[in-house]
Amino acid sequence: MIGKGKSISHTRASMSYGWNQEKDAEIVHKEFLHGNSPNEITKEFKMLQDQNYHCPKNTLSFVISPTIEDGKRLDKNELQAITKRFIHEMKLGERQTIAFVNQDKDHKHIHLYVNRIDFKGVVYNDSFIGKRSQLAVEKVAEHMGLTTVKQVQFEKEFNLREIRTEIKRRHDLTMKQFKPKSFDAYLKVMETNGVKVIPTINNQNKPQGFRFEFDGHNLKGSEVHRNMSIGNIGKQMSGINGTSILKENNVSIKLAGKVIDLTPSLALKITKFIIKKAIQKGIGY
Repeated sequence: MIGKGKSISHTRASMSYGWNQEKDAEIVHKEFLHGNSPNEITKEFKMLQDQNYHCPKNTLSFVISPTIEDGKRLDKNELQAITKRFIHEMKLGERQTIAFVNQDKDHKHIHLYVNRIDFKGVVYNDSFIGKRSQLAVEKVAEHMGLTTVKQVQFEKEFNLREIRTEIKRRHDLTMKQFKPKSFDAYLKVMETNGVKVIPTINNQNKPQGFRFEFDGHNLKGSEVHRNMSIGNIGKQMSGINGTSILKENNVSIKLAGKVIDLTPSLALKITKFIIKKAIQKGIGY
């Protein structure tokens, strides 16, 4: 569950969005208010807000978003309980409040509006309101047995780590068993192994790197592993046009069916690597 909060001055306009019936909005909480429209409620807010004209951003706006899976099973009473618990955690009791639930795009989320001016004309301190909102939501989620943003982040990071490991494993398998002699061959073998390798070509028709698409994820080579840059992959392929680069000063390669130019730095990197290997093997070009 994620929580966002801020102070606003455009109460009616913001509240009208939350009240938009096209998004299947439903009121789940209303306190110290009688109005039945954004216009009427804004006027009721204003009666208290006029007591403190020094505060231009006099309404607190919050969005509370359960995860999609949690949202599917939460009914109106539970959403109301979430709202009340959040108000308690934020110490927003004894204030005019109204909350709507939107189910836009099958993702339930609560819009909560609170009068920042209380019945005594005192302004609610909104310092670090965004951070405090998230901390309050995490306490609500833990209290009600819902998924917290920390759990979601951990799961994403864990899954991403597994994806990176699997792409690297398939890359290693490609290099060890199939020994591709060109970038084009590397792309084809990787696709056979279930990983789509997408070249990134700049406006000068030069390769910038690779992106790796696997199991719904699309990652840059550097995000997969530090050795998955185009230069390092090129160095692993001993036959990557190395002879022609050295003999004919040819800095073009075939990639994804197109002939493109190597960047000077990449050509130099690969050339140095080939020369180094040649010297180590006692072979001269």
